[in-house]
Amino acid sequence: MASSTVTEYLAALPADRRAAISAVRQAINRRLPAGYKEGIQFGMIGWFVPLSTYPAGYGGNAKVPLPLLCLGSKKSYMALYMLCFYGQPALSPWFVAEYKKSGKKLDMGKGCVRFKTLDDLALDVVGRTVARVSVAEHVASYQARRDEMGAGKAKSATRSAPKAKKATGAARRKK
Repeated sequence: MASSTVTEYLAALPADRRAAISAVRQAINRRLPAGYKEGIQFGMIGWFVPLSTYPAGYGGNAKVPLPLLCLGSKKSYMALYMLCFYGQPALSPWFVAEYKKSGKKLDMGKGCVRFKTLDDLALDVVGRTVARVSVAEHVASYQARRDEMGAGKAKSATRSAPKAKKATGAARRKK
């Protein structure tokens, strides 16, 4: 059964994972800029822009708040999903450079930071990263990316005309 609250999510974890996820959560909450909310999003602990602030929602879905990042426990690792990287092009390279300075090994996809233990994670770098993204900046950069994507789709639609549909069997018989 999926958790509907952060408390339920944490209670469902094994003790070692609960301790690690709780420590990461506390570090994020300490550095989180004003205006974000914490809750369950995508089946994990998430921090997001409330719909009252950004009613358009994530992906244009007015029922899903715009995520900043999510924190979850997977089968073989724990992960931070840094969705804030997608709207902030300079943030990911900054994060990688700061992480390298920490001396810890970074296990990262495009925006997913994986770690097996709390000691594997450069928690101070995570906190400083979160602190760099205000709600207003996150919303503005996200909306700018959405607008770019919409403009890109419109351009590609005008480049090639749609293919004519083949007549169905009934339409061919009428000829």
